[in-house]
Amino acid sequence: MPAATIPTTSRARAAPALSKLARLLLLLPTTSYRVGDFLSAARRLDVDVVVGSDQPPVLEQYAAGHTVTLDFTDLVKGVGQIAAFARDFPLTAIIGVDDGTTVLAAMASDALGLVHNSPESVVATRDKYRFRATLANAGPPAPSFQQFNLDHDPAEAARAAPYPCVLKPVALAASRGVIRANNETEFTAAFERISRILEEPDVAAVGAAAQRILVESFIPGQEVALEGLLDDGELHVLALFDKPDPLDGPFFEEIIFVTPSRHRQEIRDAIVATAQQAVAALGLRHGPIHAEFRINSDGVWPLEVAARSMGGLCARVLTFGAGVALEDLILRHALGLPVDSMDRDSQPAGVMMIPTPRAGILRSVDGVEAARAVPGIDSVTISIPLGQPVTPPPEGTRYLGFIFARGDTPGDAEAALRQAHECLKIAIEPA
Repeated sequence: MPAATIPTTSRARAAPALSKLARLLLLLPTTSYRVGDFLSAARRLDVDVVVGSDQPPVLEQYAAGHTVTLDFTDLVKGVGQIAAFARDFPLTAIIGVDDGTTVLAAMASDALGLVHNSPESVVATRDKYRFRATLANAGPPAPSFQQFNLDHDPAEAARAAPYPCVLKPVALAASRGVIRANNETEFTAAFERISRILEEPDVAAVGAAAQRILVESFIPGQEVALEGLLDDGELHVLALFDKPDPLDGPFFEEIIFVTPSRHRQEIRDAIVATAQQAVAALGLRHGPIHAEFRINSDGVWPLEVAARSMGGLCARVLTFGAGVALEDLILRHALGLPVDSMDRDSQPAGVMMIPTPRAGILRSVDGVEAARAVPGIDSVTISIPLGQPVTPPPEGTRYLGFIFARGDTPGDAEAALRQAHECLKIAIEPA
């Protein structure tokens, strides 16, 4: 795609051309990986940035107009808190950075008359059952699916399930609680295991959505991910990633993303066309999306579409134009500022989310310098402090860290990631 300026919607055009006049509210949970990257992007753009978080910052009293404490679980209350803040500090745009804040961002933007996705469209991306129901007749292939409340008899649900199938909590992200079952015995065990996850305090706070489990037929095939930006419903593809590891279960921990995709052009075109179908069916029209698909002989199957950019630190694998970060692109678009280029750096690149081999206490990670010395490796970041508990999927949601690589080909980048990972010696003590 040639260098371009992203067109803007009528509301976005009303945003001031001089960024100093703009004020941006970033909804950032305290647990988010992405606080630093988004704040750095805001500083580069020289805009007034407000951090809305679920915990008050230590120096909140000294940062009037730059921080606001919000309730991320009570959406009506959260919208009221944002509206009250905006009366004193008018806002130009609101961005929900992680899954847990995208609905609040849409609702608050709607209340304040800011450019936004409709709250209904974002809710459909967050509720896995609603997502499946919305796309069921939208054109792309879809699995059979049904949902059960936690109080449903697992044995009865198991008798009604197709096999193989996948069980998913309808309101969680990052593969948490996603389990494949090949028969009734495995189904019952998975149902009970997910039920225990949904009883955890942080999940129970989600409310009624934490009481439901989606069951859908397993979709075989290779997985890919698409990073995009929507402007008035038009999808601008920023990157298409292969996931080279087989993701066949029983759990679905994502490990490697590599771009550009090595699939044939006709398959890449089909992925983009399916993504456009999906966002249109959902009603998404504005801002970043991260979409994931399975590809097999029956076509391109949507797995999820999120109204946010890619999670963790993975966005660091992408740069555009003259070294512009993904976060800069997202903020510029939200504020109605021109974007000179959406061309990704042409060099193949990849990121590995360092998997957690077992549950316990992280005691040491040796070999980091050796991993960094592998040809093609850009950086290695260990993101969990030593001494902290770690948990693999399906219960866990956090990765040990991230490895970034570049190469002459996507295969070179992937090989560098695997070689660097082999250098790491991870010591986890049983809890």
